[in-house]
Amino acid sequence: MKIRRILATAVAAAVTTPVVFLSAAPAFADTKPAPASTQKPAPGDEDPDKDMPTLDELKAAVALAQKEYDEAVVDLDKAMTALKAYDKPDHPLQLAATDAQKTADAAATAKTAAGEELRKAQKALAELPVDATEEQKTAAAAAVTAAQTAATEAATAKTAADEKLKKASTDLADAEVAASTVIGLAQKVKKAAAEKLAEAEEELEFFEEIGGDCEEDDSIKVELTGPKTVTAGKSAYFSLRVSNTSDRTLENVEANVDAVRLPEPGELIDDETDFSKRIIPVEWSSADNLEWTSFTEEFDSIEVGRLVKGGHYDVKLRLTVAADAPAGRGVAFSVGEYDDNDGDCGIGEQFAQVDFGILAAKTDKPKPEPEPTPSETTATPTPAPTTGGNSNTTQQGGSSNTPVKGSLAATGANENLTQLGLAAAATVALGAGALVIARRRKAGTNA
Repeated sequence: MKIRRILATAVAAAVTTPVVFLSAAPAFADTKPAPASTQKPAPGDEDPDKDMPTLDELKAAVALAQKEYDEAVVDLDKAMTALKAYDKPDHPLQLAATDAQKTADAAATAKTAAGEELRKAQKALAELPVDATEEQKTAAAAAVTAAQTAATEAATAKTAADEKLKKASTDLADAEVAASTVIGLAQKVKKAAAEKLAEAEEELEFFEEIGGDCEEDDSIKVELTGPKTVTAGKSAYFSLRVSNTSDRTLENVEANVDAVRLPEPGELIDDETDFSKRIIPVEWSSADNLEWTSFTEEFDSIEVGRLVKGGHYDVKLRLTVAADAPAGRGVAFSVGEYDDNDGDCGIGEQFAQVDFGILAAKTDKPKPEPEPTPSETTATPTPAPTTGGNSNTTQQGGSSNTPVKGSLAATGANENLTQLGLAAAATVALGAGALVIARRRKAGTNA
């Protein structure tokens, strides 16, 4: 699909750039372009949102694909009808073949009869008595000559009739083959049109699922903080604050949180890559939801509810990296949204993320610890959340609240989530202009 290819391009551009893994978030604070010798954009590393189709364009594509499919169906029906028409006795080619067959049959009968007359005449001439008169001999010879002429003419007529029958039969067969070829082509066109229609409908459905109709605005602010490192197999705790920065009360506020393990440097990522094993499970709790709650298909976002002007909502997050996960890097990210049930909905323009290192799980046999160094023993406090544009990012392990310059995608809790989630993480880590995030909507909410 085009949209997924656009997202996959963003992912590939992000995860194949070494700076993602070699630099901390402040590396992206400077908006000045790097020199040409050091800054080489990856292929397709342009603004994905520039090529992202609009809702109207997707609907137009569906309508066009439907029209082409309907025309293909009509053309196939016409081709089938044309082929069946050749079986009808009154079809011109069928009539010509039938007439030619009759003529050929008659010519064959005439040739047979002429041949029989010739044998009779030859036999009569051969059986003349020795005392036959000259007149009798002359008459018998003339009869043979006449029979020979008739037999030759009958043979010639039969040859002509056979040629005419052959041509009529060939014409009919060629026409049927041509009609069958047209049917084959029409079937291919119909299949291609059906695939195009299915893809267009899937594009539209996917776009509607990811909330393409909701505008981005700055009504909701999310702040995300957490540790610099997370050990595989152990839980790590993060904090999320959702704030209403608008001048009105917002209804049905939700927060979406995802976490992923980033690909290794140089790892090939494309639209066929399965990202499902890279998702890091996230649980949440709050003052009015004390138990740790996992995201499910039914409850796939943090339901904040009504949030008054200037109000905020605090959430605790628990991330658990799989015990067998290798050492590497990960990222947690969040965005807020609201739906006022009157057609007014929005997705937070500001996006928060926390980058962290992933430490491999410790084995049963601990290795001797190396001598500590000042950098390893000196604790570094987690930076406080900051706000502002792309220049106001924080160090890895802190939080980053970055206004989005593209469209925020949303999806249900399905396989699209993994694709979009990694796209969001990798793209934000790279500091790309267009942001794609997995926005998971609670079942039953009116979008």
